[in-house]
Amino acid sequence: MVKVRQDAWSHEDDLLLAETVLRHIREGSTQLNAFEEVGDKLNRTSAACGFRWNAEVRTKYDNAIDLAKRQRKEKKRALAGHSTRVIKPVAQITAPSTESDYQPLEQTPSVVENAPITMDTVIRFLKDVKKDYYASNQSKASLAQMQQENTKLKEEVKELSQQLKQTESQLATVQEDYQVFIQIMDRARKMTVLEESGVSSSPTFRMDKNGNLQQLAQGN
Repeated sequence: MVKVRQDAWSHEDDLLLAETVLRHIREGSTQLNAFEEVGDKLNRTSAACGFRWNAEVRTKYDNAIDLAKRQRKEKKRALAGHSTRVIKPVAQITAPSTESDYQPLEQTPSVVENAPITMDTVIRFLKDVKKDYYASNQSKASLAQMQQENTKLKEEVKELSQQLKQTESQLATVQEDYQVFIQIMDRARKMTVLEESGVSSSPTFRMDKNGNLQQLAQGN
């Protein structure tokens, strides 16, 4: 199963990462093994765990790292001291028994940590880095596309809002004109009724500037 988890690291995730790395240091294992163990537990790649450790978590545990390395050295010394009871007689045959003869039993942290690394491990680690790099670029591209779409939608909403205001203004004007037309038609209907009722002299009307009909006085 491909590990594609890209959500933010929580405090619990960082704590698990730190505890696992410190345990591997104390036991003489490598940090890469610690990253792979945490990656399996959190469904992340070992590369992502390594980046998180070096970029954010490591600086918070400098004292703990030094303590873990001292504990590893003490453990190595204890194992070396136990082994000298068996190794020392044989070593005396081939070379002088000096402290430097047994120095390789206490390897430096860099040697202990790098010893188990193989070419396959390095290739797998680089592949994980490549996957994380592409995933990061895809996330950035998706975010940029979403921002562009969001900006475009905002512009469309603004334009539609302006069109809506313009349409509402035109509708209000049409409604006013309609009311004036209804009034004119109503007055015209009333005049027609008066004419049909037998009025002897037909009144004269004229329309004022507001569109209203006014009756003129007789003889004007």
